[in-house]
Amino acid sequence: MSFVIAHTLEVGAPAATVWSVITDLARYSEWNPFVVTCKSTLAVGDPIDMKVRVFPAFAQPQREQILEHVPGRLLAYGLPMRPLGELASRRSHEVTALAPDRTRYASHFELTGWLAPVVEALLGSRLRHGFTTMSAAIKTRAESL
Repeated sequence: MSFVIAHTLEVGAPAATVWSVITDLARYSEWNPFVVTCKSTLAVGDPIDMKVRVFPAFAQPQREQILEHVPGRLLAYGLPMRPLGELASRRSHEVTALAPDRTRYASHFELTGWLAPVVEALLGSRLRHGFTTMSAAIKTRAESL
């Protein structure tokens, strides 16, 4: 069982610029409406500490782990499967140069485990909104730099 939120945007900016927006965690508070703060070394295995605004009035602390990092191309983080198989997550950002000033940005979020349908039922619309607004904000930020 899984719950997936995935989409792709074309960004009118160089891939290096899009990548810098994604990985400049200290500036998330300036432009990101969903992940309002973020700290990590981005080294595989290290934590990534975020405050995520699932609901408008509250940013919830969230600690995950860096799962994969290919500089300039891919950043993935998430939570390992829980002991009883109830839930695991994987969030990825992928950047592909299309031309010197055009980039494809792919956003992917997946929850797996027997609790995934429960999370989707309770928070699915809020999570879809959050990931959609974050992706749009990445595009806007990169195109403004």
